[in-house]
Amino acid sequence: MKAKLKAAVNSLKRTNERDARTSLIEELFHDFHRSRTQVYVMNFIRGVFFGAGSVIGGTLVIALFIWMLTLLGNVIPPLGDFFHSVTTTLESRSR
Repeated sequence: MKAKLKAAVNSLKRTNERDARTSLIEELFHDFHRSRTQVYVMNFIRGVFFGAGSVIGGTLVIALFIWMLTLLGNVIPPLGDFFHSVTTTLESRSR
């Protein structure tokens, strides 16, 4: 009986603490953002910048990868020949 009572008290404490934290977070959110329009505008702008950053970052990573492959092509001759043949194939098909 005592163990069940102790478990119930602990469960109640955890629930109260979780609810208090949730309430505090919601109150802080509403203090900073009084209108939904402001929240939507801020999230839209954040999304635009996240998308632009992802595109720019991806472009830089791919450019760096191609540059590294070019260096490897100069160091390892068979790899360089392969890259040269791929480049000429791509150039001939684009015309």
